[in-house]
This record gives sequence, C-alpha cells and structure tokens, in this order.
Amino acid sequence: MATVVLSRPSQATSKIPAYHQVPETKYELEWADLATLDLSKFDQPGGKEELAKQLFEAIQTIGFFYIVNFGLSQEQVDQQFAIGKEVFKLPTEEKLKYRADLEHGGYNGYKPMGLREIRPGIFDNTEIYNIPKFIPELERTHPDVINDNRRSIEAFARHIHDEVARKLLVLFALILELPEDYFLRSHRYDERSDCHLRYMKYHRRTPEQNRALGDVWVKGHTDFGSLTLLFRQPVAALQVRTPGTDSESHSWKWVQPYPGSITVNIADSLEFLTNGFLKSSIHRVVAPPPDQADIDRLGVLYFVRPEDSLELKPVESKVLERLGYDEVTDGSAVGITAGEWVKARVASGVSRGNAPRSDVSEQHILGGKSAKYYD
Repeated sequence: MATVVLSRPSQATSKIPAYHQVPETKYELEWADLATLDLSKFDQPGGKEELAKQLFEAIQTIGFFYIVNFGLSQEQVDQQFAIGKEVFKLPTEEKLKYRADLEHGGYNGYKPMGLREIRPGIFDNTEIYNIPKFIPELERTHPDVINDNRRSIEAFARHIHDEVARKLLVLFALILELPEDYFLRSHRYDERSDCHLRYMKYHRRTPEQNRALGDVWVKGHTDFGSLTLLFRQPVAALQVRTPGTDSESHSWKWVQPYPGSITVNIADSLEFLTNGFLKSSIHRVVAPPPDQADIDRLGVLYFVRPEDSLELKPVESKVLERLGYDEVTDGSAVGITAGEWVKARVASGVSRGNAPRSDVSEQHILGGKSAKYYD
C-alpha cells in the first residue's frame, strides 16, 4: 500500500503507546461478497473510467465496498487508533467536559454510552468522540490528547477528504454521466458541513446481556450523510443486509476486516440526491464471535457529508432518466437540506421520549421523512 508522510510526529505523539490490532476471528463466518476498488488506478490513463465501471457494477446489489491503496500506511492508521484509545481512557468527568450537544442535533465532541435504550432496561454500549473539519466555523475545545496530536489528526482527516472522498465522489459523478466535479461542488472542505473523523468504542457485553439482546447491539439502519469510511477493524461485528432472491427476502452477512482496506458504505444523502438509485446501505452491529467476545471494539471512521446548505433534491442525470429514477416521488427529500437532515436524525436518536430501539421499526425525522430500523 502506498505511503504518504502526513506530518512529523510531535513529542506528545511519541508518548502515546503504539497500537497493535488484535487478531482476527478464527471462526468461519458467512462473509459478504464485496467488491474491492484499487484507488491507485485513479490517476492512471483510463483509471477513473475503469473504477467507475467497477463501482457501478458493485452497487447494483449492495452499497458496501472496499477500497485499497488509499495513500496511508498501516502505521499512520494505527496512530489514529492509538489516539482514540487514549481519549476513551480519560476519566468520565474529563470526557463529559466535551460532551456533544446531541439533544439539539450537535454531534461533534463526546457522546457517552448509555444514552439510547436498546431493549427494555438495556442501554447502548458505545462511546464516541467526533472531530469536525478543521475550519474556523467549527473550532471547538478538545482534551489535551487531541490538542497535542492536532497536526497528525488534521493531516489524516484532510488526506481522507482530499485523496479518498474526492476520488469516490468523482467516480459517482462519472457513473451518473455528470461533470467530474459535480458532487465536489457541494462537498468543499472549507464550507460548513458535518463531515467528521470519529473515534468509537463498543464496550464488551456479558453473555447474559447478549442473550437478552439476541446478540444484536445496534439494529439495522442507514447512515446520515454521503459516505461512511470505516478503517479496518479486526473485531468482527459489522453485518450488511444483502438482497435475497426476491424483493421480500434478505439476509445478514458479516463484513470481513479485509487487510489494508477501508470499508465504504453509501448513506442517505446520496440516496436522496439520486432518487434512490444509489441506495443507503442497511447495516447493523452484532456481538462478536466467541474468540473476540471479551475484546472492546475500537473503531476509526470518517463520515463524508454534504455542505449544510445543500437541498437534498434529485440531480438531473441522463443515467437516472434511462433507468427510471428521474421521477420525484413522495420518498424524496425535496425542501430538506443536508444540515437539517443530519441534525434531525441526531436529535431523534437521543430523544428522551423514545421507545426502546427494539420496539421501533420506523421513526419520523423531518418533513414527512422517516428513518427505518431493521431486524
């Protein structure tokens, strides 16, 4: 995998213990068959077109795929895991100083675990720390471990935006026969949007809790923005909802931690913008297999979201016309902006009036639009 030197490590960075990925499960699970895009082809003659064709074929069945050769070494990725691990080791009272304003749709900063009731009497087991784009409008306070490593965090996040998300958005424009920069115009780094880098920790559960939950930690759902990028996570827990042989059947398959990869899934905004052609991927988190059951699951993710002001109305595309996705339906998000959609989904997720998530299959969000949850 190609290596890019992001920044010279600071003295504080050297004090953080090195992070070592845990071994993969030895269990033979039913893995999803996902396409792998080699981003090193992007700048080669005809490379973009080849990747767009491959991506078009991949998304016909499922909105999940892998990317490799994205310009970061495993050492650089593991440095972010190391920073995230140190964040979650901080005392609770320290982390709560940076709590996100979740109740009002703010997702940047710290989310403590236990805010959402999963089943009656059982609450979520996730801690999250979200770092927004490094632009003046989104500056906020952070704990010292973030501040001391800001250079490497910012360089890492900007690389993802400039060298990974940018290329993927160009590929989607090519698929739709739009100008290459079509989606880039609404995903500019210096404009206000809810793109963020995330450190996430799933705390291990007891066998009794897992039995009570039916081994499902997070019900099937879609993500809010354009794309979600998950850096390789060896603890198997992510599953994707795959289509069956008819419109009614489906199955859950495990997403394998493919070496040297990022797992990418399409999210709500691209589905709205393409009137359902690009489908927001349904996925869930379940209890890991027995040989990983006692391991906390640490994750590093990047969420790509459109600029807050973008109205989520379908684009005009000859491809959508040819395929029959050009008619605006009641399922569209005309009149809703990307910023409004994200804030409404975040706030609805922590509303105190919510029923346990196990009892919810659909939740009204905004403007007649709902979020669905799947067993």
